[in-house]
Amino acid sequence: MISFVLDGKPLPSAPSAVFGHRANVMPEIQHIPRIVLVTGGAGFIGVSFIRHLLAADPAVRVINLDALTYAGSLSSLAGVAERYGDRYRFVHADICDEPPVAQVFAEEPIDTVVHFAAESHVDRSITGPRAFLDTNIIGTYTLLQQSLAAWRARKVFRFHHVSTDEVYGSLGPSGYFTEETPYHPNSPYSASKAASDHLVRAWGHTYGLPVTISNCSNNYGPYQFPEKLIPLMITRALAGQSLPIYGTGQNVRDWLYVEDHCRAIERIVRCGCDGRTYNVGGLNEWNNLDIVYLLCDLLQQKRPRAAGSYRDLIAFVSDRPGHDLRYAIDASRLRTELGWEPQYTFEAGLGRTIDWYLENGAWLQAIAAKGYQGQRLGLLGR
Repeated sequence: MISFVLDGKPLPSAPSAVFGHRANVMPEIQHIPRIVLVTGGAGFIGVSFIRHLLAADPAVRVINLDALTYAGSLSSLAGVAERYGDRYRFVHADICDEPPVAQVFAEEPIDTVVHFAAESHVDRSITGPRAFLDTNIIGTYTLLQQSLAAWRARKVFRFHHVSTDEVYGSLGPSGYFTEETPYHPNSPYSASKAASDHLVRAWGHTYGLPVTISNCSNNYGPYQFPEKLIPLMITRALAGQSLPIYGTGQNVRDWLYVEDHCRAIERIVRCGCDGRTYNVGGLNEWNNLDIVYLLCDLLQQKRPRAAGSYRDLIAFVSDRPGHDLRYAIDASRLRTELGWEPQYTFEAGLGRTIDWYLENGAWLQAIAAKGYQGQRLGLLGR
């Protein structure tokens, strides 16, 4: 008898009926992952997803394929191989390099691809867009071609592509991105992700490859490389350095705790409909300045500054070129069709995130040793 597991909980062994359409009610199982290729599994969200999936389903085996760029670190996966044994394998390879990717597909009976691997920092895309075109577009094409051959060979397959809400462009002070919102990317990063979304959709429509796509809001949590807003503010505050806020700090984002995102991805992989896109949002809209205020206040409680407040370190700097004003996700399709809800408020998730960085100074020191010292990127020569 097959045992189904979702979010770490056993499900009925015969998924023949739809379990419901309300949040927290299990929908129908569409796909049962067993041999899962996770690309970018040494990066921030990939690390969290691998840890989540291996713990949630003892029948799953994970192959982690990662190029180990500046943002990927095997130290983020410490203990995984020891805990899970032959259920976990790491492959050091670039998704743009077809021979090693093809070799992995030849060696492993992969039935599921969860595609995280991407260049993802907007500021870096402004000054160095070529890497974003290579990885996000050509790398996705390479994976799609290998997945197409694997699906044709075994007929049980799912390709899940993890994307971003930035493909939709910028919102005004009201309204939300839905899955029907037209694409309007405004940065080299979002343009490259929009292109990869279209490739995945085209391989599904033209060739019949079973695909799903998710577009998520801003993630935060443990293991995030400190070029992104929240870990950057934490690390600079602890070092007594200035906390740079772009423009007036009024740019708004919807924030999603990484564990909530991982649960959403697993739900989509198992229960999402082929060819369907699902927006994933945390229902936590905050502007950048208020985020930094809250972060400073939480840090002051957890590790008080010797002199003054962490808020004293805030400094306003020139804005990012083309900085989108506001992103906000309507995740009602994911809630009503697949029964997912975020479990963390922003305040709770931020508190857990700060605690992790306070307890993992060695991880941050290793990042600093690789050359990143919190310097600003994307200045276009200014």
